[in-house]
Amino acid sequence: MSLTRPNFKMHSASKSKLTPIDVALDSLLRAVPHVEEQESVEILQARGRVLAAECKSDLDVPPYANSAMDGYAIRVADLLQEPVTLPVRQRIAAGQTGTALAAGEAARIFTGAPIPPGADAVVIQENCSLNGALVTILQNVKKGSNLRQAGEDVAAGAILFTSGHRFRAQDIGFLASAGIRRVQVTRKLKVALMTTGNELVLPGNRLQPGQIYNSNFYTLSALLDALNVEVVDFGIVGDDLESTRKALRDAASTADCIISTGGVSVGEEDYVKAAVESEGSLDLWKLAIKPGKPLACGKISVEQTETQFFGLPGNPVSAFITFVLVVRPCLLRMLGCSSPLAQTFKLSAGFERSASGERQEYLRSVIATHQERGREILPYTNQSSGVGASLSHADGLAIIPSYTSVAIGDSLDFIPFSEILN
Repeated sequence: MSLTRPNFKMHSASKSKLTPIDVALDSLLRAVPHVEEQESVEILQARGRVLAAECKSDLDVPPYANSAMDGYAIRVADLLQEPVTLPVRQRIAAGQTGTALAAGEAARIFTGAPIPPGADAVVIQENCSLNGALVTILQNVKKGSNLRQAGEDVAAGAILFTSGHRFRAQDIGFLASAGIRRVQVTRKLKVALMTTGNELVLPGNRLQPGQIYNSNFYTLSALLDALNVEVVDFGIVGDDLESTRKALRDAASTADCIISTGGVSVGEEDYVKAAVESEGSLDLWKLAIKPGKPLACGKISVEQTETQFFGLPGNPVSAFITFVLVVRPCLLRMLGCSSPLAQTFKLSAGFERSASGERQEYLRSVIATHQERGREILPYTNQSSGVGASLSHADGLAIIPSYTSVAIGDSLDFIPFSEILN
């Protein structure tokens, strides 16, 4: 495995000050290491992967002029009057080629079929009347009507995608239309995932007093799977310093990046922060967001190699929020993605809220339709960071800047889950 780290050093983590998320993201996205290795993959395996080299088309798409509709190929010069009747001399279906169209004749043609030489327009069949081998054109057309010209979609030599593009489903068909079967992408990231806490057990086991099911592992595994990375399960790490330090060392020897949940707060049983500082360095601790304040970012050092580390809060909502807002864009940037941040959209508030505090708030919200006000955002009733149900019932996150009150009708930034869960 080979990663390059940009020549950029983050400021040391403050012991008390909360870091605004924009400041943290700017620093992290410039500081995270980048994957160097590339691999060639079939386009059917390329969705979610990041392009490593410019991708060009070697041919025109479409490769020949063809009909956009079912109808009759004609020469516009023959339509001197309306209506005009022409003999139908040939029939051209998709996958067939016709012969040159002489003056004063028409060709029956179907969608996708090549335009015969001499023809310069297609009259749709609804504007024609057929009588045996004669077709009456009921409506004149202009040159080029209902034709798709060669190279209209893509010209030979055109750049389809530049390095850093992350492929979506529609991109795969676009590549196929240009005859491209394989693309060069950055290799997959290997991410070590661990959860901390003596109280955690896996689903399928009977809960004992004081225990809870380890939902964070499953949430984060699913989020990582959507990013097309390789997940290495480091299991549940007990709440003690030496176990945490050993787990971090082992993970750093195996993976490109380590993600843990829990143990990053300031309680007597929270050992992750101390373990990271013992085994490497802590670049960021405590974000000015709600939920998700206790986020730790740093590096674990093993044999002169530094492995990126993200320590997420243990509360299910906080772990989810910090992953999608911070870790996800960082992982995408590590893969070379040129646009790692999610888009936000403006929507009106359908609620009132008193002024927020120092931390920027991310409210799990639904998009509703009010009879008079139209589409608007409504927050889930319980915004506790431990209420995982709020994530499943919400459509996305409404952003409330620090020290900001909200009135009905105010315009708010909204991040739909569709932007951050793929």
